[in-house]
Amino acid sequence: MSADHPPSTALLTDHYELTMLQASLASGTAERRTVFELFGRRLPEGRRYGVVAGVGRALDTLERFCFDEPTLAVLAEVVDEPTLERLARWRFTGDVWGYAEGETYVPGSPLLVVEAPFAEAVLLETLLLSIYNHDSAIASAASRMTRAAGGRACIEMGSRRTHEEAAVAAARAAYVAGFAGSSNLAARQRYGVPTTGTSAHAFTLLHDSETDAFRAQVASLGAGTTLLVDTYDVAEAVRLAVEVAGPELGAVRLDSGDLADLAHQVRAQLDRLGADRTRIVVTSDLDEHAIAALGSAPVDSYGVGTQLVTGSGHPTVGLVYKLVAREGADGELVGVAKRSTAKESWPGRHWARRRHDAAGTATAEVVGTGTPPPPADDERDLLVPLVRAGEVVGREPLEAARERHARSRDALPMASRSLLRGEPVLPTVRP
Repeated sequence: MSADHPPSTALLTDHYELTMLQASLASGTAERRTVFELFGRRLPEGRRYGVVAGVGRALDTLERFCFDEPTLAVLAEVVDEPTLERLARWRFTGDVWGYAEGETYVPGSPLLVVEAPFAEAVLLETLLLSIYNHDSAIASAASRMTRAAGGRACIEMGSRRTHEEAAVAAARAAYVAGFAGSSNLAARQRYGVPTTGTSAHAFTLLHDSETDAFRAQVASLGAGTTLLVDTYDVAEAVRLAVEVAGPELGAVRLDSGDLADLAHQVRAQLDRLGADRTRIVVTSDLDEHAIAALGSAPVDSYGVGTQLVTGSGHPTVGLVYKLVAREGADGELVGVAKRSTAKESWPGRHWARRRHDAAGTATAEVVGTGTPPPPADDERDLLVPLVRAGEVVGREPLEAARERHARSRDALPMASRSLLRGEPVLPTVRP
């Protein structure tokens, strides 16, 4: 299919969603008005808050969710003819509200509220969960990393450690949570994420000597480039780097060894050689704890790969998508909920607000059902319209999500800065 007609996303789902649709059509309940909500019952173990990411990607994907002829051909062996006929005229006509991208959240936060006929809302479960669970996991890890970096730049470099499409989504989510850029060029093309990169050890090994490699790189990319200095001997490489590029050398990169100790040695050597403005970039399987441990070292930026794209130990954040209300006999919405042990949900369509103290620090997540009361002076609404009557209304520039995350995180209590295990930084209050 051409770029002008991107492929349908309707098959990025689970088999049972289509068989539920078939059974509901047979029982006459498929068109009942329903409310589904996407939320987390708990945070990943040890985390104090989460970060909402993937909203923009979900909206893009929803617009391409349709049952065209190739899609229906696949489903001909999955569902019956009446279901195929319903799918052929399927389009999303409902309304969606959600936490804006970049917002922080805690357990019980209704990150997404979908109101639509069952035949429409049920089919979105897997698609929405796959996007939100992945992107929010990456953004939540990235937020901890950028907080630990204390203002030093973090660069996403994990493309080779995950699925090729997950790599693009990870670069986008990391940028929302404060990363300065990525090595992934598809993320630049699709989302405008800044990209950067210089060379690997292979480039040095390609040349007859380290000096030749440095000269080739500087001749092509300029003195402001970043030279990798740990292929052979770090001290000798730093000397050669300054000799080749001069004191205007942009940066050197350390990718192995005791990074803290090496950073101190390299900083002292660079200063002695007159390259006092040359930056030090460190890589090598960093996570938020390693970044925090390097806080006292003379490091200027961090390149993070494997630990970022795997959510730093939590590749998903455990979000679920549950029916919380359905149309009753009188045409009004009736709250419903499951009571399974440890998997309970809360009946009714929810609203959510963030409560703050006089200093602007967040103190609670207020989540209620029914008609919300007027917000107090110390509260702000968290749910914003994303889709109205099937039309996307909540699309925004990625920079807006990035700025929102910085504001939301800065407003969290001081406990949010801790990398130690603990309870969520905000209690969830249910009036």
